[in-house]
Amino acid sequence: MTEKRPNILWYCTDQQRFDTIGALGNPFVQTPVIDQLVREGAAFTHAYCQSPICTPSRASFMTGLYPSRVHNTRNGNETFPASPPLVSKLIADAGYDCGMVGKFHLQSSGHRTEPRLDDGYRFWKFSHAPRDDWPVGHDYADWVRRKGANLDELRNSEDRVPTELHQTTWASDRSIEFIRQEHDGPWLLSVNIYDPHPPFIPPRSYLDRFDIDAMPGPHFQETDLEQQHRLREIDFQGSARRPEEINAKEIQAKYYAMIAQIDDQFARILDVLDQTGQRENTVVIFTSDHGETLGDHGLLQKGCRFYEGLVRVPLIFSWPGHFESGLASDALVELLDKTATIVALAGVAAPETMQGKSLLPILRGEASPHHLREFVRSEYFDALDPHFTGGTGVFATMHRTRRYKLVVYHGRALGELYDLEEDPWEFNNLWDAPAQQAVKNQLLAESFDAHVLLTTDVGSRRIAPM
Repeated sequence: MTEKRPNILWYCTDQQRFDTIGALGNPFVQTPVIDQLVREGAAFTHAYCQSPICTPSRASFMTGLYPSRVHNTRNGNETFPASPPLVSKLIADAGYDCGMVGKFHLQSSGHRTEPRLDDGYRFWKFSHAPRDDWPVGHDYADWVRRKGANLDELRNSEDRVPTELHQTTWASDRSIEFIRQEHDGPWLLSVNIYDPHPPFIPPRSYLDRFDIDAMPGPHFQETDLEQQHRLREIDFQGSARRPEEINAKEIQAKYYAMIAQIDDQFARILDVLDQTGQRENTVVIFTSDHGETLGDHGLLQKGCRFYEGLVRVPLIFSWPGHFESGLASDALVELLDKTATIVALAGVAAPETMQGKSLLPILRGEASPHHLREFVRSEYFDALDPHFTGGTGVFATMHRTRRYKLVVYHGRALGELYDLEEDPWEFNNLWDAPAQQAVKNQLLAESFDAHVLLTTDVGSRRIAPM
């Protein structure tokens, strides 16, 4: 007998680092609902995004290919390739009713709302960011206006946007609307929250839950300033500064407050699954597109770096009675593998070009939770654009094995090498260390081979020898 295909609730925050969940070791956050998901499901503690910025990461997990293979490697792009197909389109064509709430960001929303693609979504409620920059077509901003409020005034007020008018609340409302609709078959709902993306402006009511002075602060050493000075020509959103110069503990409290609000709103969606009797046949996935430096190494926000806080993200699956519960897998995993898993859950034949590995064997207890890949990789390619002055011309790749992380800033004679067993927070760059040159050269060869084999597009299918 064929197993009934499950509904899929795919909840993706924006810029949430891996170490922001109480049940996974952070005593300073407030995430009781996500904690419960961890206890009843499976958490992949070493999941890595394929780019440390939004659009290429999302392009990657929405297609199941590395960003360079999709030809979508930077933010701000005008268009998105017509192929390969988006995973939502594949699933919709297989009979799923698909909904999208919130941010999409496969193309730029600058000076316009993001154009629709052949994405497979029947239900589409769009919010690129919690601003009012678009005259029409931005569903969240339109909703706030209908309620008689002004987003710009609220964002700049002392108390910020209150919970009842927040984008995270709006996204929960729209998600609940979709879940309560009649569905002839299984459904997939992609929920894309903007928080905890900067600016760090949680509602005052949430910030008041956190004691700023009690925050642990970032992972920082004085040597970080020298290291970041050496990398100053490599694109990033700001220069390195000491934690006290950037009010790092206050920013950390604000970031955790944004996540606390997400946790409360996520609870509303899960409650409706229970109320409607759909929870037992719904796979719940909680993840993010990339992380946030949050003061680590003197840096805030994101850009062309590959430190753990920026490229390692939450990835949790829950389907009680079908998946392992209370499982913490430390296997090296990519967000591409999440894509392959979603396709497998939907009973869709994955295209030959799809590059992820299904996590179902681990989730079902059929394979070791300690191994999936020998390495994970991440990319940052931002070619100079003659029509736009914002291009940086920076090309960089990360190759992370179980023990080592190699970062190459191509064409710049710059790189980073860390022994993550001895130095998990990446303070001691071994790139120039004489005793580590053999290791570096081996990793350089492995990384080069991986890039050629995994990201080279050899063209259309071969049909003849010549």
